[in-house]
Amino acid sequence: MVIEKRLKRRLTDRYDTTLPRFDVLAALARHPDGMTMGALSRSLLVSNGNVTGLIKTLQKDGHAALAPGAVDRRASIVRLTPEGRDYFDALAKVHRGWISGMLGGLDTAQREALFELLGALKLSIAADSEDEAKT
Repeated sequence: MVIEKRLKRRLTDRYDTTLPRFDVLAALARHPDGMTMGALSRSLLVSNGNVTGLIKTLQKDGHAALAPGAVDRRASIVRLTPEGRDYFDALAKVHRGWISGMLGGLDTAQREALFELLGALKLSIAADSEDEAKT
């Protein structure tokens, strides 16, 4: 996908980060109280192993913190640090500008239809992943 390639290149070249790291930051920003590692991997449709590596990098950079769960101490809760929130907010602003520029040729109705279809696709992919986990 052209959009994904452009985003990856711009994040790497201009901010020395990756699209997967951005995606993790975005998911955590939507859950200020934190998420379990399992919930984070499910929301991103990736394996727990992928999330663990990304979280370790974000911890090292001071953008994420990991703590035992309040109810189940075996479950780790990950959340953004204040520095991570500020970092994500700055990246998100730039990211929105890039997306707006790339979708500039679409009118509002087309953008809304695209957003709705992409949401339906994500739900469909998630449902298929859940079926695989049961087999």
